[in-house]
Amino acid sequence: MFTRGFRCLTCGSTQPRSYDGYVCRNCGGNLEVTYDYELLKSTLHPDEFFFRLRKDIFRYLHLLPVQDLSLAPRLRVGITPLYRAKRLGNSIGLNNVFVKDEGQNPSGSFKDRASAVAITRAREMQATVVAAASTGNAGSSMACMAANVGVPCVVFVPETAPPAKLTQLLVFGARVIAVRGSYDDAFDLCVAVCEERGWFNRNTGLNPYTREGKKTCSFEIFEQLRRTAPDRILVPTGDGNIISGIWKGWQDLHSLGLVDRLPKIDCIQAKGSAAICNTVHALREKKVQPDEIEWSNLQIHPVEARTVADSISVDKPRDGLAAVRAVMESGGEAVTVEDKEILAAVPEVAGMTGVFAEPSAAAVWAGLKKMSRKGMVSRHERIVCLLTGSGMKDIAAARRASGEPFVVDPDPKSIAKTLKQIGL
Repeated sequence: MFTRGFRCLTCGSTQPRSYDGYVCRNCGGNLEVTYDYELLKSTLHPDEFFFRLRKDIFRYLHLLPVQDLSLAPRLRVGITPLYRAKRLGNSIGLNNVFVKDEGQNPSGSFKDRASAVAITRAREMQATVVAAASTGNAGSSMACMAANVGVPCVVFVPETAPPAKLTQLLVFGARVIAVRGSYDDAFDLCVAVCEERGWFNRNTGLNPYTREGKKTCSFEIFEQLRRTAPDRILVPTGDGNIISGIWKGWQDLHSLGLVDRLPKIDCIQAKGSAAICNTVHALREKKVQPDEIEWSNLQIHPVEARTVADSISVDKPRDGLAAVRAVMESGGEAVTVEDKEILAAVPEVAGMTGVFAEPSAAAVWAGLKKMSRKGMVSRHERIVCLLTGSGMKDIAAARRASGEPFVVDPDPKSIAKTLKQIGL
């Protein structure tokens, strides 16, 4: 294993590889796993950095904080398709738009990447119970992975979580605790119970291993684009862990000398849950450069999140600092979209790509349309839209956006008028 230890994203202090805490012991900030890139380069040929015979995220074992793959889930996580979306891109005058379909992961969401790495690490640490707070996707993902390896799983959710996601949790055998309150209330309760009981806490942002699983998506995009970087990647953002993971993946590739340039990482948030975008906008209004920011003093002010996109509905982004760093350091954009734009994006993406994405995921298409209207992207840029979850996660929202079926009598002659009305 080529891990070196941990670095605090707030104060910059480091911890050794043996450190078993979740956050910085000095300031309480979030940690990121660090690697010995020089040792990896001197030990392996570049062709050996990735395991050719693996067909899942553990293909990237040398850049993951786990060792014993016999403890990893047997489900195929990752290696999701990257589609060229010509019709979608052409509809707004862009030539090179791609969509990454993360709905094809075992539980139907991007979060399986984080859960697979986290539960492998939990088993290496001999954890007896794994727990997580979730609006649905992270919890169902953890429950799915836990079911596969036979580890007890407890998930704390806000009681307003969509029924489809709650159903997933229950059928996978998780103990589900519905909290009267927001995701942030569920998060805090999960932390308190884990500390009291000694459970392994998979909470996004708090647990540094989740970011490591999520960064594998960047490695896949790199390989799927014939070992090159796109110009930009649009990421739907709530607590900030996915976008920080995507950025970390490209930084890893750059540190290994596999890419000579880095993509811009664009943060797309619902207008009703925009704490990270608000912070980026404030920094840019002050014309502050990334290397001038005092990260230890930066405050990300919470919001009262209200959005139809439940997976990115967050009052207080738990990995917000890392998310802001990803946008600022990559030179990406921070774009907010209205709920009506998000809902409209669901059938547009599905109708022009064949990929059914949940509202939180389709938000990136709403964001790209807005960026195109405002001249923030150029026609020939290679753009990847990260579709983080299946539309089957939230059928009710998709139904509201897609209209109703045409009702006719069971008579071939009477249908002619209806077909003419719909242009057929």
